[in-house]
Amino acid sequence: MNALNDTMPRADGGIGRAFTDNFLGEAPDWYKLTIAVFLIINPILLYATSPFITGWVLIGEFIFTLAMALKCYPLQPGGLLAIEAVLLGMTSSDSVFREVTDNIQVILLLMFMVAGIYFMKSLLLYVFTKLLIMVRSKTTLSLLFCGVSAILSAFLDALTVTAVLISVAVGFYAVYHKVASNRQPHHEHDHSKDDEVVEYHRSDLDQFRAFLRSLIMHGAVGTALGGVCTLVGEPQNLLIAEKAGWDFVQFFVNMAPVTMPAFAAGLITCVLLEKMGICGYGAKLPDAVRDVLANFAREQEEKRTQRDIVELWVQGIVAALLVLSLAFHVAEVGIIGLMVIVLLTSFNGVIQEARIGHAFEEALPFTALLVVFFAIVAVIHEQHLFEPVTHFVLSLEPEQQPGMLFLANGLLSMISDNVFVATVYINEVKTALTAGDITREHFDKLAIAINTGTNLPSVATPNGQAAFLFLLTSALAPLIRLSYGKMVIMALPYTIVLTAVALFCVVTTL
Repeated sequence: MNALNDTMPRADGGIGRAFTDNFLGEAPDWYKLTIAVFLIINPILLYATSPFITGWVLIGEFIFTLAMALKCYPLQPGGLLAIEAVLLGMTSSDSVFREVTDNIQVILLLMFMVAGIYFMKSLLLYVFTKLLIMVRSKTTLSLLFCGVSAILSAFLDALTVTAVLISVAVGFYAVYHKVASNRQPHHEHDHSKDDEVVEYHRSDLDQFRAFLRSLIMHGAVGTALGGVCTLVGEPQNLLIAEKAGWDFVQFFVNMAPVTMPAFAAGLITCVLLEKMGICGYGAKLPDAVRDVLANFAREQEEKRTQRDIVELWVQGIVAALLVLSLAFHVAEVGIIGLMVIVLLTSFNGVIQEARIGHAFEEALPFTALLVVFFAIVAVIHEQHLFEPVTHFVLSLEPEQQPGMLFLANGLLSMISDNVFVATVYINEVKTALTAGDITREHFDKLAIAINTGTNLPSVATPNGQAAFLFLLTSALAPLIRLSYGKMVIMALPYTIVLTAVALFCVVTTL
């Protein structure tokens, strides 16, 4: 009888409490309550006001889930909001599917290219460890991270370069964290927990986190500086080039009057931020950490076998193939990523399914989150949330339109997806060209304003660019304490400078 009683549901609210505990797991109670309130008020708001107003509220709620990414991964709360939007009829499952299929290149890129970079980690860690040890000036190192990320992004794409930065930073962090926890190099170690960190290592660890945060943010902004310049730099660049009928060289030349001054301004800002030490920049690499990384590099050199050397050579050759394939656009980026996976695993002997599976652990949660994001974008599209801005801009005098279009694209890209914003506006101006409302010369000016507007001011927030969102939701962000708010603050000087310089160039040179 007692045994039977033990299996019976409790009458003290135990089931209710268990449900509450299970809902969003370890997220704080205030966060769970907030999401519950969102889900309750949306239908009421839709009934009491209009889909347009409810749509803008939904965008705000989704941005909140992104801002609280360190409290709870945005996939779950954001997914609940997206499901509710479909059930309320604010969009349809067909519209969501269309958004996903329209962005299949980005999804394939995340699935395969990021996984391909995983199999290149040995080479990346080797190269960047050498760089970190050899270059002692933090300003020079920051400039290298920003500049190299920009150049790579011009020929690869921002997400791929960001994946490289994340992989390198996690590698650095794991090496020092193991030492700070008094663990031997060959021992298994969880570098996401500080429980075993020795007290006298904690201040160095905190400074190392600040050092990595600044380097990563310089690199992330660099991906935007380079990504805006060329046809393959960002997904929306391809779309704009297709609508405008520009090839690789035409695209670069047409964008240069705006992108080159912005690139120079970005590099100058990088140097000034490190010199002034504001907005979270300026942290130096502690000597103790440098010694650990130098010892690690030396130990790796000493125990490197012939097989390890061949593995590095294979990774180097495949990296060169990757750059050439992306630069000449021999296939979609995701397909090239799959090629990288096949080549690296085949020639470096990674043939077990379990070992291959680890490569996808970083990218697939974000891929799922991106699909949820496309559901929110479908709501924006279905409810015409950006339409009033479009009509206002196109109603202005022709000479005012490029500057206003730049600002409109920039502001909307800060809160939405810059690929979607670019898609909406390039289609609008293409329609105006086809209808004979604007000339071909004016169309080209507006296309330049759209591309630069969606690429540069959007560094202001993590949801503005897929690469920034990927960084925020990556395994690296909690390790180096990089929150949504921290990213906004650290991006603020770049946002102000890049927006001001690019807007000046759009107004004066176009």
